[in-house]
Amino acid sequence: MNAITTSKPLEPRDAKKDQSQIKQKEMIAGNFQELTDAHKQGKKVSYTFVPGNLNELVMCFDMVGNYPEINALQNGMRKKTGAYIMEAERQGHSEDVCTYVKSDLGMVKKGNIGPTGQPLPEPDLLLLSYTGCFTFMKWFELLRHEYKCETAMLHVPYQADGKITDNMRNYVVNQLKQDVIPKLEKISGVKFDIDRLREYLRESAKAEENLVWVLQSAKHKPSPIDAYFGAIYYVGPIFSAFRGTRDATEYYRLLRKEIQERIDQGLGPVTPDGVMKEEKYRLVTEGPPNYTHMYEFWKMFYEDGAVNVASTYTKVGGTYDFGFRHDPEHPLESLANYCLSCYTNLSLPERVKMLVTYINEYQADGLLINSIKSCNSFSAGQLLMMREVEKQTGKPAAFVETDLVDPRYFSAANVKNRLESYFQMIDQKRHAA
Repeated sequence: MNAITTSKPLEPRDAKKDQSQIKQKEMIAGNFQELTDAHKQGKKVSYTFVPGNLNELVMCFDMVGNYPEINALQNGMRKKTGAYIMEAERQGHSEDVCTYVKSDLGMVKKGNIGPTGQPLPEPDLLLLSYTGCFTFMKWFELLRHEYKCETAMLHVPYQADGKITDNMRNYVVNQLKQDVIPKLEKISGVKFDIDRLREYLRESAKAEENLVWVLQSAKHKPSPIDAYFGAIYYVGPIFSAFRGTRDATEYYRLLRKEIQERIDQGLGPVTPDGVMKEEKYRLVTEGPPNYTHMYEFWKMFYEDGAVNVASTYTKVGGTYDFGFRHDPEHPLESLANYCLSCYTNLSLPERVKMLVTYINEYQADGLLINSIKSCNSFSAGQLLMMREVEKQTGKPAAFVETDLVDPRYFSAANVKNRLESYFQMIDQKRHAA
């Protein structure tokens, strides 16, 4: 998700970069360069998605991973997606289609030049782990039509009852053994080595441990991080092409050290305009952010002293803070558990339970939902979830609407008005209490 990085407007003005920021930028630049050079160097390329991705397995075959939805959000932060979306709509795609999809397809039609200006290679394999988002399947159908390449699909059962059964796990493991791994061997020409997979999973678990520590640091007052806007950058390496690498392990070691220093100094989160001076409101946030107006959106929060102490969006690539870790002792079962437990693969009651847990454990003032126009995986059921969370916690909730990467669906005035009304509602609740 690698590709999540701070674009220039989001870096703190005149601030010295932390070691973790420098490390992440180097990793991302290296990944894009590796993608550009992959076919020249005889490497095969897989396209895959963030939720339920099999990065450790892909690395066992010396393949390079490309993540289309991360390219879309990266292009959104660079103000490129508007033109790509319009191109896709000229090709016949509806206004209601996921804007990640349209941004990606528009980029392909305009030469498939990636966010950094480097050309992206055509895929040798489309590797889909279906985890709660039906759009992914339709997206890959379109890409397969475009590239005429091999496709491997890992079907992941939906967690309708909120638990992973042996049958569900075995179903996924059997697909890995019978379909996915043989196809990876065929395309790459590399024989599968389960001990190599175990080594990558050991690195994953180390990084995951430190990531959870970083996310849970928001329980402190003041919170040293923003667990929505800021955490988007923190989860980047582990959600994508770096999970399982020593680079990722080192990145999270550095990040944890830096956050600990912030806690020791009693500092709030770093924002694009420097350190947030006063924490007035602690929020739990549901739904993805808007990437085309990221700075403007985030600024509406920290200018009023609002910090996001937990978010569901930063769990689309793994619900690590609820106990999951990749397990080298049970490698294929571990990959199955990972796919099954991603946020978008959870039922609405399980999502509500997660939100209620966050509000209580992080001592939040309430819930904020950012409903995304073109993302049914998140938006379906959000009003019902909002009412249920209010009922169970007694804390107020609010609802704003934007889109992922379509600049036409971000109204700064509307979002600002709703946020200010929400902060007033929180103040009234406090006074009443």
